[in-house]
Amino acid sequence: MKEVKTNRSNAVVQKRVEPKISLDDFPTPPWATRSVCEWLEQKGIDIANMKVREPAANRGHMVKPLSEYFREVEGSDIHDYGYGFPVRNFVTEEDFSEVDFTITNPPFILAKDFVEKALRTSKIGVAVIVRLAFIEGKDRYNNLFKEKPPSYLLQYVERVGMCKGTIKKDVSTATAYCWLVWLKDDDSGECKINWIEPCRERLERDDDYPPETVSPEISNYGNLFEEL
Repeated sequence: MKEVKTNRSNAVVQKRVEPKISLDDFPTPPWATRSVCEWLEQKGIDIANMKVREPAANRGHMVKPLSEYFREVEGSDIHDYGYGFPVRNFVTEEDFSEVDFTITNPPFILAKDFVEKALRTSKIGVAVIVRLAFIEGKDRYNNLFKEKPPSYLLQYVERVGMCKGTIKKDVSTATAYCWLVWLKDDDSGECKINWIEPCRERLERDDDYPPETVSPEISNYGNLFEEL
């Protein structure tokens, strides 16, 4: 009988699996944020005159590139990472004012709640970068996608490498990511698939990557996790 060998390559073993109470601290490389901003501009959306919210601001890796495209960026996070963003719980706090757009990388287990809140508080649209696996599952289909399908699923041709607690230029990953985009003026009820063509080399900046930082282990979302 032939021996079956397990694939233990770095790309395969670096799968994103986190405890339920984790902060899910996997920041987005700035080039990936720039890519969705460019896509929005190509759709004719005047984001240069809009205000965008990033409610999972982390260490600002998404806030910085958003500020290159949007007129104003409002950042906050459930955890104080020491980068000056207000500590706020986007899911439970009710006094979030309306903005034009919400763009974020939400905690996977709360992504549905983030999307629903973002849709209630955004005038033009919402974009979230999520694992491709997020589009699977009966619960998410019945409780989100069935009634509120995204306008677009933007699938990367290149892999977006995310690692825990920091961003790195050279990281391999077995996890596929995509953007889900809801546009408020799209009443078609259909999700269109677009591909984000290779753009990393063009959109990457040398100063995007900071020294490594330590990732906190425990989330401040508290009882929310016990309810899920």
